[in-house]
Amino acid sequence: MLVAMIRPRETATADVIGTTLEDVAEQLAAQRQPGFDLVSSPVRMLKGEAKMEATGTFRRVDGIREIEADDMAALEARVPDGWQVLSVRSA
Repeated sequence: MLVAMIRPRETATADVIGTTLEDVAEQLAAQRQPGFDLVSSPVRMLKGEAKMEATGTFRRVDGIREIEADDMAALEARVPDGWQVLSVRSA
């Protein structure tokens, strides 16, 4: 018997404009939805302005659950669309 931990594979993005990196970070933190973590936020300066723009990418990190199957092929077949396998162990 195999047991897999799975979670939803979902991302969200938010665009913000600020005058400092701290300002950008605060705005991105305010955009974070419950159950999501900020995984990327490249910053670029706006041409001709004293401002910067960032696109934050948030990835879902909650909603973890376990599924079971007799073999790997059956386990993979039980993973719902839009979900990812985090780990597999023998039970």
